[in-house]
Amino acid sequence: MNGLKVLFHVNESSRWQIVLVNITNFLNDVGQDNANIEVVINGEAVSIFRNRCLLSGSDGLCYGSTSGSLVEQMKKLSEVGVNFVVCRNAIKGQFIDEDSLPDFVTVVPVGITEIVGKQAEGYAYIKP
Repeated sequence: MNGLKVLFHVNESSRWQIVLVNITNFLNDVGQDNANIEVVINGEAVSIFRNRCLLSGSDGLCYGSTSGSLVEQMKKLSEVGVNFVVCRNAIKGQFIDEDSLPDFVTVVPVGITEIVGKQAEGYAYIKP
């Protein structure tokens, strides 16, 4: 992707829906090929990944009813190039097994360091 570089930061579970709507609206406005988007997930917002269970679905996993539709929206956005990264410290703090995360999520050592690095690369910081 080329063009606009945008970093969305989510650290509160109550903000997930607005973050995903903001990303979708942004992509609809500028076009998928005109943006580099990364979503940094830390704090208690990582709890979206807590309700996973084994099932014979397409990816072999299922999601809790509350977070499942949000995770599916995230997956669809990842398929058009949105990068989702999660803070290792936050998932450890929420007792979430790193191996249980969806394949489209990348783990970074420290979410705040990721945010600072992206800002140094010229990413616009958005915290809905």
